[in-house]
Amino acid sequence: MRAVVYKGPFEVAVENVPDPTIQHPNDVIVKITSSCICGSDLHMYEGRTAAEAGIVFGHENMGLIQELGSAVKNLSIGDRVVMPFNVACGFCKNCQRGFTGFCTTVNPGFAGGAYGYVAMGPWVGGQAEYLQVPFADFNCLTLPEGIENEADYALLADIFPTGYHGAELADVSPGESVAVFGAGPVGLMAAYSSVIRGAAEVYAIDHVQERLDKAAEIGAIPINFDEGNPVDQIKDMRGDGVDKGIDAVGYQAAAAGSSAAGGEQEEVPNIVLNQVIDVVNPTGALGIPGLYVPTDPGGVDEGAKRGALSINFGRLFEKGLRLGTGQCNVKKYNAYLRDMIAAGKASPSFVVSHEVSLDEAVDAYDKFDKRVDGYTKVILNP
Repeated sequence: MRAVVYKGPFEVAVENVPDPTIQHPNDVIVKITSSCICGSDLHMYEGRTAAEAGIVFGHENMGLIQELGSAVKNLSIGDRVVMPFNVACGFCKNCQRGFTGFCTTVNPGFAGGAYGYVAMGPWVGGQAEYLQVPFADFNCLTLPEGIENEADYALLADIFPTGYHGAELADVSPGESVAVFGAGPVGLMAAYSSVIRGAAEVYAIDHVQERLDKAAEIGAIPINFDEGNPVDQIKDMRGDGVDKGIDAVGYQAAAAGSSAAGGEQEEVPNIVLNQVIDVVNPTGALGIPGLYVPTDPGGVDEGAKRGALSINFGRLFEKGLRLGTGQCNVKKYNAYLRDMIAAGKASPSFVVSHEVSLDEAVDAYDKFDKRVDGYTKVILNP
């Protein structure tokens, strides 16, 4: 089959790789119809992880079941399904408590597994024609038949639940004010989820104009941090800070005025963490779905290279702020969000800027990483 294969920093290729096969009676093989390029893929693409050449990318996967293992009970050939990026068993201690992003079965020695991602287990990615899905009865979310809302449902694999998770971590409630740092795909989904949860005011902070324009489309208030400290901008507009804050940027946060292109940014990895602490009012809460890592080969200093960042913990404590972190447990949210899409209550695909063929993946990665030509979210259609 054809698949997107990592070759080295800033280089991927579409190559022929072995077709997946049933390895366990609980497996299924899915013919991929949509697989998204994620901002997290760019960390590997830019050489900012320990990813080695040869890995097949793709953890946001959707398609039709083509082959069933003998022990699969609740699925049928032809079912339209979307898979959480978290590979999970469903029966370990963490899965039983709902923490499917921290499964202890699928990636021995580590809590958590994912398709096509460095250090997240042996699971081949789905930016390809076919995908092996383990523990399929647990991991496959069935969707309405047909082709309607394809782009909306594809986002259930990761960014819509992850954005909602950010709002959940921050405990966003009706009538509140929220500052979302980052208006990339996850940040836009966090802003959208805050609107869905009833927030009265949502501020979206970024410096890529296309992203800020997308945020304005859903009623968020765009804040361009190239035009001044975003904390000051928000406080000048409101007269005070906000009730809740969400960091949807992570460790590759950029300085004001720097390039937005991957590999060219002037990075300040702790800047967003400290700005969120500054902008949230006392007794508020922070949600941090943005990715932070324990090792970063391209870190700006020795501390950043080992994931040790300086934050104003004294200020955090003084203000009595609560915070939640960690990758999303997709299965906690995905069925509910699916039903909102089906009922016409949510349409997250406003974030999708481009749908292209698998053969166009090389160009799509380049443009998405450089944040050019309006590339805000890309779906590959094999």
